[in-house]
Amino acid sequence: MEQSVTTAVLCIVGGGIAAQVLAARLRIPAIVLLLALGFLVGPVLGWLHPSRDFGPNLRPLIGLAVAIVVFEGGLALDFRELRAAGEGVLRLTAFALPINFLLGTLAAHLIGGMMWGPACVFGSILVVTGPTVILPLLRNARLERRSAAFLKWEAIINDPVGAILTAVVIEILVGVPHPAGEDPAAALMLHLAEGVVVAGVLGVGSALLVAWAFRRDLIPETLKTPVLLALALVAYVVPNLLMHEAGLIGATLFGIALANRHVPGLTELRRFKEALVVLLVSCLFVVLTADLDLAVLNKLSVPILGLTAAILFVVRPAAIWMATLRSDLSLRERLFVGWIGPRGIVAAAVAGLAGPRLSEAGYAGGDLIQPTVFAVIVATVIAHGFSLGSLARRLRLSTAADTQRLAVIGASPWASDLVIALDRAGVPVVLVDTYPGALLTARNAGVPTLQAELLSRHAEEGLSDHPPDYLLAATRDDLYNALVCTRLAPEIGRERVYQLAPSETHLLHEDTGVSRDARGKVFGDADATFDALAGRHEAGWRFQVAASEAAEQTDAIRLLTIRADGSLDFVSVDHPAPDVAAGDRLLILTSVHAATAKPAAHMATVPA
Repeated sequence: MEQSVTTAVLCIVGGGIAAQVLAARLRIPAIVLLLALGFLVGPVLGWLHPSRDFGPNLRPLIGLAVAIVVFEGGLALDFRELRAAGEGVLRLTAFALPINFLLGTLAAHLIGGMMWGPACVFGSILVVTGPTVILPLLRNARLERRSAAFLKWEAIINDPVGAILTAVVIEILVGVPHPAGEDPAAALMLHLAEGVVVAGVLGVGSALLVAWAFRRDLIPETLKTPVLLALALVAYVVPNLLMHEAGLIGATLFGIALANRHVPGLTELRRFKEALVVLLVSCLFVVLTADLDLAVLNKLSVPILGLTAAILFVVRPAAIWMATLRSDLSLRERLFVGWIGPRGIVAAAVAGLAGPRLSEAGYAGGDLIQPTVFAVIVATVIAHGFSLGSLARRLRLSTAADTQRLAVIGASPWASDLVIALDRAGVPVVLVDTYPGALLTARNAGVPTLQAELLSRHAEEGLSDHPPDYLLAATRDDLYNALVCTRLAPEIGRERVYQLAPSETHLLHEDTGVSRDARGKVFGDADATFDALAGRHEAGWRFQVAASEAAEQTDAIRLLTIRADGSLDFVSVDHPAPDVAAGDRLLILTSVHAATAKPAAHMATVPA
């Protein structure tokens, strides 16, 4: 027994993370590899059988993991997004959900051949769209903010609502215990009200308690994350004691309420929980897929495949189309949201519980629910995961996948010339500064600018539609540059944040200088300080983007390589100088004399 559990954990954790890494390298949805891995080690090879290996503890463990996932999803919902997407979010949650339920139920009965009872359960399960699938896809799709908000809010809000709806449908079909002589409908409503009210009180109350305690520094820093996870589990478990799946509402509300209290330090805690959720999602998809029985999968038939196609091409698009009639959603947004609706962990977990309960109650076709839901999950994950980015670009709801944007902080005269040179060469840039006069030169040249303190919420909102892929902190203040890089490194990537070399070169020393963890990579060599660059600029040196032959100029300072695929490769003392390949271009700093002496048609020169 001990050996089988060890093997199971190895397959689940090790295999799941390996699939995530491979998916990131291949730039494909990780869920596809996770489903394939679970199917391989489970039904195909028989190495993993979670129900046998973990016994009756499997379902409670899955429930606790799902609670943490939906809690972290709730932390991603900021009410400020509703100013632009409020009506659309309302339509996708309050209106589209019941339409999806009705159309899904009809499709399951008429196309899938299910009896009305199992058909209603199937329809209720598939009203959800999985945040465990949607959120990773949105991180890689570069979707514009409004459309991303539609999908994100719909997925996270509908997840617990769909689970509750499924629980209510099952209670109606199976029957809820009630005293003799009491109206069954009244008993069901009281049962539902108890679960929902307790979930709401625990979710919102926990958020208020955390905000109060954190702002008064009553919780030690090392205990903040454990406290949040413990309260999320409490908000999940207690309502579940009153009504099945009511705990998902408690955990989700806890996350939403906490996110909108804007508690100091929550950003750092959120990063840890994001990493934990990646681990949990990897394990959950492998477990749920590996637990499928080949005998159950053999029940897949032509009607079930037809039902799966109907969910993809008819039910979801029709429900969204009807729910958004006469709304402020554009035609492009309606087409996009109507197609994108992958199902995820909650649908799989609820299906694994609902099917057996219906079968035990004597409903014919209850055993078809789990394989049919998994067929829909696989189909939507593959179809929507691989088409989201290309469809968004085709509908002009995102930037191109190969577009790499650079944010430069500090609008000094030389930094303005730098971004103008890059902008004229077709490199997407944005210049950020708090002083409007400093931005005037770049703004007049047509370069995107943002007047804001980069670490403020205003800047976060201003950059949300086109988040930067690279950062260059180029202010005169070395410590501020380091602060900006340290703050944004977890979001952009530590390998993509750069700052100017500090004015005191000993600060770069490995033993006596600023720790590499507390600053960004150095832009250029150790002598490329703010004053040095400003001095060269005042002396007539200018930034140019030129073909690789420009590196042959004796006095040209090479700063950046622009690859043919749009990626940027910085020169830095913190790593070896990037190689130059055919088709690459260089950002160089060169004197006006050198530029005049060696004119070239391919140069994009910034005028003095």
